[in-house]
Amino acid sequence: MSLVLASASPRRQELLRAAGVAITVQPTNIPESPKDGEAPRACAERLAREKAWVVFKERPNDFVLGADTIVVAEGKILGKPRDAADAARMLRLLSGRTHKVTTGVCLMGPKAAASSESLKGEATLGDTRSETTLVTMNELSDEEIKTYVETGEPMDKAGAYAIQGMASRWIPRIEGDYSNVVGLPVALVYRMLRERGAL
Repeated sequence: MSLVLASASPRRQELLRAAGVAITVQPTNIPESPKDGEAPRACAERLAREKAWVVFKERPNDFVLGADTIVVAEGKILGKPRDAADAARMLRLLSGRTHKVTTGVCLMGPKAAASSESLKGEATLGDTRSETTLVTMNELSDEEIKTYVETGEPMDKAGAYAIQGMASRWIPRIEGDYSNVVGLPVALVYRMLRERGAL
């Protein structure tokens, strides 16, 4: 058995490997749009579950980890920007405010591998949880936003910024798990892996 990461995100891969978790990668290609009226946490957890399930159907003897990160500002869910104009719009919304970053994670695996009595018999349904971190961003000028978008860094990131990249210079404070903002709550995932007997 191995742990399969159902994500193409290089950040998630780096975080897991840095924590000493060996993985193989099998990306999924599912729509990442919220449903009408769907709450942010429910959206992140649903997408994580859908990603894990797509891969688990093909690899039922392995553990599969799905994850999805969303940014929420002023009650709006911000996914990955469609284009440069959309990225600039998101950054203007985040500028000078505190927002939430929520990552849903889902671990699916063989029933027999569940180490907790409470999980036996339901292991293949998946263990789905989430982590939320509060992030405060300084006010950004129009010129800063324009220059940042032109670097291309925001284009494949939820909320149009990378806390581990250039945007770090505008983030004076976070409350919660830093790795969650990068794309995966490592401590939570590690605990889930231990509980399920995946490590």
